[in-house]
Amino acid sequence: MMNRRSLVSLLGLAVCAGLVGLGSLLSPGPSNVSIAEPVPLPSVLINAAGATFPYPIYSKWFSEYHKLHPDVEFNYQSVGSGAGIRQTIDKTVDFGASDGPMNDQQLAEAKQKLGYDILHFPTVLGADVPCYNIPGVTAELKFTPESLSNIYLGKITKWNDPALTGPNPGVKLPNTDIVVVHRSDGSGTTYIWTDYLSKINPAWASKVGRNTSVNWPVGLGGKGNEGVAGLVKETPGAIGYVELIYAIQTHIPYGVVENKAGKFIKADLASVTAAATGAAANMPDDFRVSITNAPGADAYPISSFTWLLIPSHIADATKRDDIKAFLKWMLTDAQQYNEGLDYARLPKAVVAKEMTQINRVQ
Repeated sequence: MMNRRSLVSLLGLAVCAGLVGLGSLLSPGPSNVSIAEPVPLPSVLINAAGATFPYPIYSKWFSEYHKLHPDVEFNYQSVGSGAGIRQTIDKTVDFGASDGPMNDQQLAEAKQKLGYDILHFPTVLGADVPCYNIPGVTAELKFTPESLSNIYLGKITKWNDPALTGPNPGVKLPNTDIVVVHRSDGSGTTYIWTDYLSKINPAWASKVGRNTSVNWPVGLGGKGNEGVAGLVKETPGAIGYVELIYAIQTHIPYGVVENKAGKFIKADLASVTAAATGAAANMPDDFRVSITNAPGADAYPISSFTWLLIPSHIADATKRDDIKAFLKWMLTDAQQYNEGLDYARLPKAVVAKEMTQINRVQ
């Protein structure tokens, strides 16, 4: 079966050949033969939607890939992981993106509706950080697992609560209300946050649980990482959670978090990579793995992979080939852009397994 590009190329050659023949009939010598310009290949538009967590690196990748392959364009809508999963199942995009892996029920729904599997491809490593706005406080605050979970459960309501002043000696925390901010949309950033809280607080696990959307005990909702960061910045006394790069880009203060080993760790490339080290060696075949509250003295505890959700069957042969080529580039050359945007590179063992899985896309 001839694909669209091959057909267009042959048509272009035919046009050129026809003009050459015509020129030879009308002119006395070869010096006057006119050669038509090659027919340009059509642009292939690949639509995708989902996670806001990796949006900065995805934007960079899609831009750089388009420079290398001008005939391929990506249209990525940063609408949240929940919407990315939904649009993948509904087949309104060519592929989706999520910071929380699809659950068994979602995978089963997709298989029943589409007739094929949705594959998870880890892309980068990132982190959720607790950001805050406390007038008069510029110190980098230390948060314990208990303080974070109880703030979000509504049990800690003042900034000068002993659970907060204890780990932060010398910091004068005010007797003001804590305003909790969370995501209002379905969000992989929320999945990471609630997955962590579920692991470190049984009350959270039983009352709220982990998901891209949950019934929040308290708080205000903001859409997207940018919405949460914006609410925190404009609300005195607020605390929220955002992806690390949004905290850095918006210059919003964010704290360090006590990890499983009892050390207060700042989110950065090294601490996020440390959290993934153990998981890489035991990565399940479907790549759905959680690395929150990871063991290790240097591991940042609210770290995560983020995934592209790729259909195992893509009927459009041109799009299929372009998506597979992009995946191979993403897993190799494109990883060089990660550190500049504060994302950690994938472990080599994970990359090797993913390169094999690309062959499942038919």
